[in-house]
Amino acid sequence: MKKNLFIFSCLIGQMLQAQNLSPIQAVNFSQVKINDAFWKPKMEKVATATLNACILQTEIKTPRIRNFEKVARKQGEKHEGIYYDDSDVYKALEAIAYSLKNNPTPKLEATADDWIDKIAAAQEPDGYLNTYYSLLGLDQRWSDMEKHEDYCAGHLFEAAVAYYNTTGKRKLLDVAIRFANHIDETFRLANRPWVSGHQEIELALVKLYRTTGQDRYLKLADWFLLQRGRGFGRGVIWDQWKDPAYCQDSHPVKEQKEITGHAVRAMYLYTGAADVAVQTGDAGYMGAMKTVWEDVVQRNMYVTGGIGSSGRNEGFSQDYDLPNEQAYCETCASVGMVFWNQRMNALTGESKYIDILERSLYNGALDGLSLEGDRFFYGNPLASNGSHARREWFGTACCPSNIARLVASVGDYIYAQTDQALWVNLFVGSETKLNLGGQEVNIRMQTAYPLNGKVGIKIDPGKATNFLVHLRIPSWVSNAAFAGDLYTARSVAPNKLQVMVNGQIVAYKSEKGYAVLERTWQPGDEISFTLPMQVQKISARQEVSASQNKVAIQRGPLVYCVEGVDNGGDAWNFILPETAKFSEKNSTVGTEAVVALQTQALFYEPGADGKSIKTVLKPLTAVPYYVWCNRGNKGMQVWLPQKIKGLRFVE
Repeated sequence: MKKNLFIFSCLIGQMLQAQNLSPIQAVNFSQVKINDAFWKPKMEKVATATLNACILQTEIKTPRIRNFEKVARKQGEKHEGIYYDDSDVYKALEAIAYSLKNNPTPKLEATADDWIDKIAAAQEPDGYLNTYYSLLGLDQRWSDMEKHEDYCAGHLFEAAVAYYNTTGKRKLLDVAIRFANHIDETFRLANRPWVSGHQEIELALVKLYRTTGQDRYLKLADWFLLQRGRGFGRGVIWDQWKDPAYCQDSHPVKEQKEITGHAVRAMYLYTGAADVAVQTGDAGYMGAMKTVWEDVVQRNMYVTGGIGSSGRNEGFSQDYDLPNEQAYCETCASVGMVFWNQRMNALTGESKYIDILERSLYNGALDGLSLEGDRFFYGNPLASNGSHARREWFGTACCPSNIARLVASVGDYIYAQTDQALWVNLFVGSETKLNLGGQEVNIRMQTAYPLNGKVGIKIDPGKATNFLVHLRIPSWVSNAAFAGDLYTARSVAPNKLQVMVNGQIVAYKSEKGYAVLERTWQPGDEISFTLPMQVQKISARQEVSASQNKVAIQRGPLVYCVEGVDNGGDAWNFILPETAKFSEKNSTVGTEAVVALQTQALFYEPGADGKSIKTVLKPLTAVPYYVWCNRGNKGMQVWLPQKIKGLRFVE
């Protein structure tokens, strides 16, 4: 019966494709060349400083690679470090794979090949691969669902697919296939219940399915999803913590309506569910994902696109609980928001998901990496008294390699396509070559985004060809901060995007947040438009108590903050008048070109009675949030106060 249901859902997906309602496929990073002034330097930093830091920590300062060597030696040595440390090796390998596409480096490739040799040597004869249990005792493997065995496996699968896509080398991919087959035989084919304590394997199995064409991996991904919420959980989360909601196991996935528990686990789970839905057309997953997404975006997301306000569970607490200075907002959770929203866009074709992806990418995630590429944030607060600082590494080191693989793979998120249509989702200077309308089409985008909103896209088919081009119209263009009512833009007139082809204004159809152009494209055609980068003041719903009587500032996709280093060391003791208007100034933070925003604000000192305040009007400068804490540990605020409750002004 289960087999028949799976086949039926796959047939639904095939029917959708036959009706030209096929799931939108992201254009793979390996098909995209990045030449963007904003992203290319960051990708180069990742390929050098960030990956050098990851390699140093992985090979020398921590025992991660040493554990693989110990397994291969088979001399009864003990495991060092934390039981999930293998995953950091795999994520670093994945980042290396992406970086080798962008910045081919023989030395970096040789390092990757050396690691892969050691990983392959550590694989057990039956395909199992996990240094913790190989060194502790294989008799104890698959006994505690929280111990991240399948989580580590998922990151291995992702690294293997990425490295194969870049280099064509199969060694790591073959290791992944043997391990995936072992898992499939141990659980799905043996009908042995198993709930992943830290989701990741689901989305990774779909990648493995797409790469190999073996549908057993898609079936296994679906099988893992169907295990949840059925009382199968065993291990620390269930037996000691008594908290299945922590890993989203309190209800079956298709019945989930609210976001709960650990933020990164949730993002990986829902990415996997959306991936399976894209492939099978499963309406149950589709409905659940839309409902949970609305709960996240409308009640549980920061203006930066960060999620997971609570450090207690590295995740969610209650609706509208969004403190600023105590915000947890793990970097990995923002990375997960990018993954999930890309898949939601593929499911629906709606641009609102890319709006959230962009918000998380440019703000909540990018903030986790220093401008020099060698320091990291684990949590990303929206206010600081100067005590926060990026660090060179962490005991649990998921974030450095995670942000590295995201930045290095930004090419994954720019374009998407079906056979008859192109989607331009992110505005990043780049080139790609796609088959559209039965013809090979060269596409080249030029832009200085996000410094300004000018975008040019050259469409160059080999011969005249008819297909659709979907240009995303960001929600902030039409005076909405983003989907839902959690945050809204104030006092900015809505704009209608003006699109030109070959210098002539053209009409377009507005559809699901895109400007859709349908024409017979000629060699050398060029689309051009300018996104209005007006400064917006954002206010929060009254339920968000931490941000009442305050505004956040946004320009284009970037959320801004006030940092002490730009304001005489003071990022706290000021009031922004409601009538304040911001002017733009080209500036730099270190070597990073930015548009700084300037206005006048009332800086104050408490009066002698503790209730009154003395004020002086002084300049106030704001910079993009992602660049803060790169010039020393100073105070910072994203939400700028417009009123101070209980205080009165005196001359």
